Amino acid sequence: MNSKKRVNITDYLKRKNVKRFSLFFIIAFVFLIFSKLSNDYKQTIKLKLNLVNVEDEIILQNDSLNTINAFIEAKGFAFVPLLFKNYKDIILDAKTDLVSKQGYFIFDVQKNKFLIENQLGESYKLLSVKPDSILLKYSKRASKLIPIVLKSDINFAIGYDVKGDYKLDVDSLKVVGSAKEVNKLMSMTTELLSLKGINANINEQVNIDVSQYSGIEVFPKSVNVSAIVTRFTEGKVNVPVTIINKPKTIEINHFPKTVTLSFYAALEAYSSIKANDFIVECDYLDISENQTYLVPKIIKKPDVVKRINMKQKRIDFIKL
Repeated sequence: MNSKKRVNITDYLKRKNVKRFSLFFIIAFVFLIFSKLSNDYKQTIKLKLNLVNVEDEIILQNDSLNTINAFIEAKGFAFVPLLFKNYKDIILDAKTDLVSKQGYFIFDVQKNKFLIENQLGESYKLLSVKPDSILLKYSKRASKLIPIVLKSDINFAIGYDVKGDYKLDVDSLKVVGSAKEVNKLMSMTTELLSLKGINANINEQVNIDVSQYSGIEVFPKSVNVSAIVTRFTEGKVNVPVTIINKPKTIEINHFPKTVTLSFYAALEAYSSIKANDFIVECDYLDISENQTYLVPKIIKKPDVVKRINMKQKRIDFIKL
């Protein structure tokens, strides 16, 4: 029995010693790695040029040529990210950092070393760069501005409607592509904006519909649609009929003397709408031979009135 216990204790101590050794080994290895990474190293790395602020019409012909070889000095820690991504990105402004000439963007690497140094940061010391300059070939597509047409199917809750017009945050878009395709376009519509039972202001983002076009890009690709929605009500006014362009030598008697207008307006403006805000006229020059009636037309209405309807479609008259 005692012999068995001694064997168990010995095994336990052996296992414990192994665990301690493993722990010390791991700690020693970590310290070794940290000491190595704290040293200075020199290495050539790739810098990938990414252009921003490039005109929509421009297409770079070969992205694989936009790299620089940079010989740098840095602590080992600074090189660790390059184990997962074998290059660093450098952002260049196409309008200020590059020169455009005869279908090429030209980047003078030596002259603009400070741009690279600033983006690499203090962790890296830039020793040299190759090549001295980079040429990026590009082509330019045709473009033009065309109006945007809103395509919508919007239903309002009972007693509500849109006040004024629907507003787009931009009224035109740039289309880019081959000259043949671009020249065909006179306007473009949005995708269908479908809303039901609306009783509050509208503020929606909707895409430009490019489903019918190939080889065409649009900028922007979506627009914001907004509108003020408020309560509406119906009203009626009686408005006198005015006859214009009647010869002075002719006397007529017309009836009815007034017409009834039904209108649809925002509730908030309803009380301010008066009969004299409307003008209904009949043009005597519009009548044909032997015609005994005039056609009334609404010449003026308040801006706050959205829809209007005239009950009487004709004004009878007799010559005196």
